Amino acid sequence: MLSHVRQRIAQPFMGGMESHSWYLAEGLQARGHDVVLFASGDSDPRFAIDPVLPQHYERVFPWAEHRGSAPLIAHVDQGYIAACERIAAGGFDVVHNNSLSRFPIEPQRTAIVPTVTSLHVPPYDALHWFVKASPSPTHRLTVTSQSQLRAWWPDGAPAEASVLHNGIDPAAWRFSPAGDGSAVWSGRMTPNKGPHLAVQAARRAGVAITLYGQIEDPDYWAAEVAPHLGPDVRYGGHLDGTALASALGQASVFLFTPCWDEPFGLVAAEAMACGLPVAAFDMGAAREVVGEAGCLAAPGDVAGLAAAIPAAMAIPRDVPRARVERLFTRDRWVDRCEALYAEVCAAKAEMVA
Repeated sequence: MLSHVRQRIAQPFMGGMESHSWYLAEGLQARGHDVVLFASGDSDPRFAIDPVLPQHYERVFPWAEHRGSAPLIAHVDQGYIAACERIAAGGFDVVHNNSLSRFPIEPQRTAIVPTVTSLHVPPYDALHWFVKASPSPTHRLTVTSQSQLRAWWPDGAPAEASVLHNGIDPAAWRFSPAGDGSAVWSGRMTPNKGPHLAVQAARRAGVAITLYGQIEDPDYWAAEVAPHLGPDVRYGGHLDGTALASALGQASVFLFTPCWDEPFGLVAAEAMACGLPVAAFDMGAAREVVGEAGCLAAPGDVAGLAAAIPAAMAIPRDVPRARVERLFTRDRWVDRCEALYAEVCAAKAEMVA
């Protein structure tokens, strides 16, 4: 598995990409696969780590200061080039690529080691052309939602691309049969995740709210969120999965406020597994993830989101839990990954036969 190296692959997770790599590696190991995790060297030592970089690059190049800088790009590129060379020489059966780097998807590399690439973001210029040129019999691409598939391939996706919904372990996100009447929000504290809008909507609805997650953008937090903290707006910290599941289960509704084309929305699925209906902005994959387990408002419509809160609270808590168990379990997710691995390995076998 080749991971993104902005953050370490360890709990508590910064975001969905780190969670994706960690839970997939754990799930594959539990099924008896021999997994080597190519990630930052400070990732979870329970896995066999081959370091792409000695430390996650946020520690060396803080994101807010070095976003898009030439030294950062060179630092990351050098790590991935070397990692790809080690993978090519390492005798691996298959690579699951979560890196968002252009190097692992070059056709000369995927012809050597069969590859499944998971795209976790909407299309962007630095990767778009490379993705479009990369499908082959030994390279499959997945996205996390139908809306993301249309974004990457508006004229129709190639046969090698498909939707692979993220999955969670329902046992790790225990169902709680009742909430305390409050709202909850979790995620990275950045403008495109919209916690400030969740606070505004909760206040309009007269509902207390607790926010959980890493404060990724301190300036945004200080200007837009921190001034509202008080008895009815609380910050609960950045928690690991077990503690977060316990905290989520105490609330009565989850607010999901993407302000960008969110490719999936793992935080919503986690809350749904705990029994929380969702009040959300209808942006990105929110409608696809939430379905009958919540109520949607127009993107950025705080008044509409406030109105969706009591409507969502009226949804029985077994509805969101059942939706997760039907569509978004880790077993279902890993089953599909194994099927994709088998496809690219069979294609490689045919090429050398």
